[in-house]
Amino acid sequence: MRNRATLRACLSLFRIRFAEAMQYRLAALSGASIAVFWGLIECTVFIVFFTYADAAAPSVNGLTLKQTISYVWLAQALVPLQAMAVDGEILTLIVKGDVGVELCRPLSLYWHWFAKTAAGRLGAFGLRGPLTVLAALLFTGRYALSMPASAAGFSWFLVSVMSAFLLCTAYAMLVTAIRLNITWGEGPTYMLLLVSGVLSGTYLPLQLWPDALQRLLFYQPFAGYVDLPLRLYVGSMPPAQGAGVVLLQLCWVAAFTLAGRALMDRKLKTLIVQGG
Repeated sequence: MRNRATLRACLSLFRIRFAEAMQYRLAALSGASIAVFWGLIECTVFIVFFTYADAAAPSVNGLTLKQTISYVWLAQALVPLQAMAVDGEILTLIVKGDVGVELCRPLSLYWHWFAKTAAGRLGAFGLRGPLTVLAALLFTGRYALSMPASAAGFSWFLVSVMSAFLLCTAYAMLVTAIRLNITWGEGPTYMLLLVSGVLSGTYLPLQLWPDALQRLLFYQPFAGYVDLPLRLYVGSMPPAQGAGVVLLQLCWVAAFTLAGRALMDRKLKTLIVQGG
């Protein structure tokens, strides 16, 4: 009964926060504009790279120019799912000392904040993501977003994106738990989130990293944010590996969730309430 009540409460919090996030249409339009501008810069760089690298080789580490361009656009669309900082509302509670008030609620603080964080990320993606994809579809020639390599690959891509959403949220909650009881600023959390963004493939497809790192890059948790789902979309990974990709993502979700809950429970026992 307690678990069922917690689930209902978290779903209610999720709906409320998601509705709030969806109201920021101007911010979504601004974010999509930045994503398109940045995507054009990346596409131009890759076009030059593929044109002049290795005597205009048709592919580099299994990625063609056409696949890379699609990768860039979809990576920009998925950026809102990634946490670039601790959720603003939660961070305010930590800094101002209102975590004590949150603890008075008859609800697990971890799952309460998990629902808020997830809704905030999904709300940001719900507007910015489709706008970015729509803009990418309007381009022609080398800058165009291509259709999925296969129907099966696209199906696994959609499932993998949903798993990536859970993975991003679980890691964001681990970083949030680390932020509790830190009194010297946001530096540690920003560094942890920056590392996850770099290793996700958002800035550079992981297949274009050095060959010696490929196995490590494939199995590290942050590849599940962007790189692994997009390999299924562009066709650089066969659809038959889709189930393995989703399983790998869910294993990391479970690991981050268990670590985040354990760390938060331990820190709450010695919580220092700041502000006033």
